[in-house]
Amino acid sequence: MTNLGFRRVEREIKEAARLIKAGGLVIYPTETVYGLGADPFNRIAVLKVFGAKRRSFDKPLPVAVSSLEEADNLVFVNEPARKIAGAFLPGPVTMILKKKARLPKELTAGSDKLGIRIPDNPIALRLIELAGPITATSANISGKSAPTTSYDAKKQIGDRVDFVLDGGRCKIKEPSTVIDLTELEGPKILRIGAVPEEDIKNVLRK
Repeated sequence: MTNLGFRRVEREIKEAARLIKAGGLVIYPTETVYGLGADPFNRIAVLKVFGAKRRSFDKPLPVAVSSLEEADNLVFVNEPARKIAGAFLPGPVTMILKKKARLPKELTAGSDKLGIRIPDNPIALRLIELAGPITATSANISGKSAPTTSYDAKKQIGDRVDFVLDGGRCKIKEPSTVIDLTELEGPKILRIGAVPEEDIKNVLRK
């Protein structure tokens, strides 16, 4: 990318971060699918995410952070989570952990758990660096295909967001693997995605 290209992308990311801080919604790229970003501490913004996606309020929203240290401000990071993070993050794994921070009840569907993502995408990570943690749900109408290009995302919910960051086609094009690390009986995989179940189990056995 040319210097001009870098400057343009940086300007767009800064504008997207400004809008998120102001309570807006932003479509942004990750390595898996395009996400719908909002301030997870802003209840009105969280409600707008549910509205844009036509998502049921019994389905919680995950949150994207830029590092495990940032995650530690939101959730209790246990030893299994550190193993998963060391092996796969940044990358296509969402960890469900006990929440620590005060967050809108709608974000977690009233649960004491929160899903945490560290996306492996430079645009997403820079956005989080500037805006702070952001919601990490896919930028689609609930029940429809998760978009792997900004065009696909705009077709579904483009009229309900304030800004679209175009990062090209997502490199993995498959949702993250979701693992609950809060259960007393041990980690439980809730959704098989880009990282195979056996890879997760192998890391946790170490």
